[in-house]
Amino acid sequence: MNGTRAVNRLIFILSVVLTGAVAGFFVWLVLFIMDVGLELVWDGMSSWFGRYYPILMCVVGGVVIGLFARRYGNYPEDLRTVMAKVKRDGRYGYDKLGRMSVAAVLPLVFGGSIGPEAGLTGVIAGLCSWVGDRMRRFGSDFRELTEAGVTATLSALFTAPLYGFASGMSGRPSGDGEAPAVSKWTRAAIYICAIVGALASMVLLTHFIGGGMPLPHYEWEAIGMEELIWTVPLMLVGAVAGWLFCVSDALLSRVSDRIGDRPVLKPVVAGAILGICGVVLPFTMFSGESQAVELDSIWAGMGAAILLTTGFIKILITAMCVNMGWRGGHFFPVIFAGISIGYGTALLTGTDPVFCLCVVTAALVGGVMRRPVMAVLLLFLCFPLMAAIPMVLAAFVGSLIPLPSWVAEAEKKVESPVDVAE
Repeated sequence: MNGTRAVNRLIFILSVVLTGAVAGFFVWLVLFIMDVGLELVWDGMSSWFGRYYPILMCVVGGVVIGLFARRYGNYPEDLRTVMAKVKRDGRYGYDKLGRMSVAAVLPLVFGGSIGPEAGLTGVIAGLCSWVGDRMRRFGSDFRELTEAGVTATLSALFTAPLYGFASGMSGRPSGDGEAPAVSKWTRAAIYICAIVGALASMVLLTHFIGGGMPLPHYEWEAIGMEELIWTVPLMLVGAVAGWLFCVSDALLSRVSDRIGDRPVLKPVVAGAILGICGVVLPFTMFSGESQAVELDSIWAGMGAAILLTTGFIKILITAMCVNMGWRGGHFFPVIFAGISIGYGTALLTGTDPVFCLCVVTAALVGGVMRRPVMAVLLLFLCFPLMAAIPMVLAAFVGSLIPLPSWVAEAEKKVESPVDVAE
């Protein structure tokens, strides 16, 4: 009996590591396909149509996305909805993985100001549930495979293992009437194994083949009195930006509901607006990671007004995309918006640019997530560990800015998992 249990435990550990590796592979694969698609659509044909090509292609993208949604349903689900379902049920539906995968890539390829995290998390959660359903004879621990896959996906996608680990360990909703299948320490070990597998897979594939998430990593040496003087104003700028995203997200959700079930009209209108903004302010398009690398080398010559306008318009465009049919995540575009606004404040104040980026972006993401510690763990993907203290303070300030009551009610609705409309 003990020998059988030991063998089952070993098989389970190997399965968890393999689950993490598969999650890392799928993260890399989607990002690789996204890069190839972006190069084909935006580099291969843009020279044929001139300056107004973004309007044309975004409208075409809206038509394609809308027709796909009308035929197959509204995919992918929001990241918070996916995670809520996984934590509530210990699994995620996998009968529509093909359409979920296509729906996750389409808005990214056509230039949507969204991130890939929502679609990827749903696909990986579904795959892990499929594996878990076929390995139940090895023990109830296999309920944890789906959550391990989600944890591994977030860790690999954001290259932020602490964020992925903390997301997994945050616990299931209380009141589900079901005792946990494994202890907290066992869950921690499961998630660590999954994260190791995911990061190893992602790093090896990126090193030998290419691709990955090219966000820059910023460093600073020290901060002086000038930076300290500007700390509170910088926090408030980022907090206002975070507040703006929450309000515009809730408002555009209402607009989308008011328009009703028009799966083609909404993404086409959003595509036209996205394309127009892209002609005037090119950095308001796309998910933002590659644009952050490009911005890093040209920001000093752009002017504070352009940088600030780009960041705040990016926030509005992202809220529009996620609510008007261009479904996806918002983390990467929001981080880029913080970087753009941070560079703009650096030009205005003359303070250290990396300090401005850290404080403004942390306040913005803290205001969006309303979970300051998680926001800082996420931002370690591009900001230094030594910036932890000002970033935590900024994220707390951002999370404390009160939202209108109708916005708070809308946020609670998003936290509750709902079925995708067929």
